[in-house]
Amino acid sequence: MMEEDPHAPVAVQAEALFLLNLLVLPGLSFAVLLWLAYRHRRSPSPLARCHLKQAVIASLWAGALLTAVAALILVLGGLHKPATWVVLILYFTCCHAALVLFGIVGLSRAMAEKTYVYPLIGSRQW
Repeated sequence: MMEEDPHAPVAVQAEALFLLNLLVLPGLSFAVLLWLAYRHRRSPSPLARCHLKQAVIASLWAGALLTAVAALILVLGGLHKPATWVVLILYFTCCHAALVLFGIVGLSRAMAEKTYVYPLIGSRQW
């Protein structure tokens, strides 16, 4: 039987805050995630450090992908063209859904006390 990591709840909290930032309380959840990451930045647990760093980096990427790219689509396509809105809605829906799925996998890995690196947007070192 494996020994439990006493810092596993921090990893679960980090991933839960990432999902809360995407789904329920954007901004506020990110601020709490940053506070949690700062508080545990020198944690002796590789599990906690991994999930905290992944969640913070993924949140930054999510913010950039969902705001900057959406704004670029609007600027390039024009506000009054229906095709712009179709592209914007499709982009936002697909990108947001992918980020939520990444977060769910991250949360399940944290609950299983295993490290996780987000595909494409994750950091390979913690």
